[in-house]
Amino acid sequence: MYTIGQVSEMYNLPISTLRYYDKEGFFPNLMRKGNIRYFSDDELEAIRVIECLKRSGLEIKDIKQFFQWVMEGPSSYGKRKEMFETRKAAVEDEIKALERTLALLKFKCWYYETAIKDGNEDGINAMLPDKLPEEIQELYDISHE
Repeated sequence: MYTIGQVSEMYNLPISTLRYYDKEGFFPNLMRKGNIRYFSDDELEAIRVIECLKRSGLEIKDIKQFFQWVMEGPSSYGKRKEMFETRKAAVEDEIKALERTLALLKFKCWYYETAIKDGNEDGINAMLPDKLPEEIQELYDISHE
């Protein structure tokens, strides 16, 4: 069992956020002794899921819907799976976009490193768009997809 302060530190979340999650009903079985909340492994897993879904772009109202489905039991497995499949696809798309961004950043680092070394961009421009060194060409191609 963990206090709210311990959980706050573990997940780097403000105590106010954990109180908000509790108020929103994300911890239906949260144990209390007086005014002190005690978080079990079940609540910790709920926090992991909430934070994962938030990072995936889901809004709190939709996360609440997920937890409602959990309360419904096995009849909502399909809806829950569909939610995770949709979020997975969105995150995969975001990763692809970030990979293109990273490739362009790496290409531009090489580009300007080479321009600085050469004193101009003439040699680089002569290699564009398809005569770059192999590893740089790959970055260029990825960034221009």
